[in-house]
Amino acid sequence: MFILGSGSPRRKELLAQIGVAPDAVRAPDIDETPNANELPRPYCARMAYEKLCAVPAGPDDIVLSADTVVALGRRIMGKPRTIDEARSFLQAMSGRRHKVITAIAVRRGDKIWQKDVQSTVRMKALSNAELEGYLATGDWQGKAGGYGIQGPAGALIPWINGSFTAIVGLPLAETAALLGAAGLDFAAPKGEPS
Repeated sequence: MFILGSGSPRRKELLAQIGVAPDAVRAPDIDETPNANELPRPYCARMAYEKLCAVPAGPDDIVLSADTVVALGRRIMGKPRTIDEARSFLQAMSGRRHKVITAIAVRRGDKIWQKDVQSTVRMKALSNAELEGYLATGDWQGKAGGYGIQGPAGALIPWINGSFTAIVGLPLAETAALLGAAGLDFAAPKGEPS
């Protein structure tokens, strides 16, 4: 059985792009508070690992968990709890580059595979109208850094360097490789015949 250890609908949609559908979805409930002075990349890897370990599974089940972190320098920009916090995150990133890190972890039995992917994203300098217009969509809710590149905030991101799917929440090339290493039998959908 293949278990997705994440409640993110975006991760389920991304898996479908490579022809993978989980047999079960079990969102882990863990404490996601960063440790004192914890840097974004190690924090992200720790979260993916702790989520993986919190998902109940049988010895032959394959479990996939992931975590996505937006980092402005050493500052971890988590999921904003309020519209004011989302506003402050977006104002801080306005006109600047930031990192988006997605860590993935796969378990089968007592074997664990891990990988993280770091991308650089530039947000345009936001006018007050653009900022308030985006916040009014509500799209910031439940998203690291207060935005999702695959939604209305895509209009605010003129440049990325890295993996688009990792920025959305699951780096597909790396995920496919880890699931394959764990023995998940799947074939990515083929393109249209030419």
